[in-house]
Amino acid sequence: MGKHEIQIENPKMRSVRSTTSTRSTVPDKREAILRAAIKVFASNGYFNSKVADIAKEAGVADGTVYLYFKNKDDVLHSIFDRTMAQFITEGRKQLVEIEDPREKLRKIACLHLEGMGADRDLAIVFQVELRGSTKFMEEFSAAGFAEYLNIIRETIEEGQRKKIFRKELSAKVCAKILYGGLDEMVTNWILSKRRYKLAPMAETVLDIFLKGVSV
Repeated sequence: MGKHEIQIENPKMRSVRSTTSTRSTVPDKREAILRAAIKVFASNGYFNSKVADIAKEAGVADGTVYLYFKNKDDVLHSIFDRTMAQFITEGRKQLVEIEDPREKLRKIACLHLEGMGADRDLAIVFQVELRGSTKFMEEFSAAGFAEYLNIIRETIEEGQRKKIFRKELSAKVCAKILYGGLDEMVTNWILSKRRYKLAPMAETVLDIFLKGVSV
């Protein structure tokens, strides 16, 4: 092409590039807003936070937040849904490769505490802000949390069928007990003035739990 020639762009190609660029930025911007919300909720508390605070932290206009979320409640729901979906997907993928139900429970415990321990702000949102009202607790219990408990329950039932765990125990109750132990470790961690690693606590919780449910 000569130096005086002008390259004419195909309008269709320009349209495709524009659409692709827009699509690629949507998840990034939505994720940036969620990350900003986690930081704001952890610092200020959910009820003291405003959409404007989230927008400022994310570096976007207030109206941009409403392009992705209906309101502040929807942002909190989305944080929970995204985190649980990621955890459950990763958990199921790793559990497939494990045959021993005891080791499956160990993996669940490790993933739980490693995930929370890697992000203190997220842990604060989960342990404190999501439990700020009965309404929130009811909604979240009916969502991904129920599926998480089912994974633990199914693993315990598998152990009972293999005669590893005591058959007379309610798998559903055992699942709640194990989750409760892990949950308490996270709560203690975020409230403690000491700075220590959360993940190693999984071994202690599992040791106590398995001694109670094993045959």
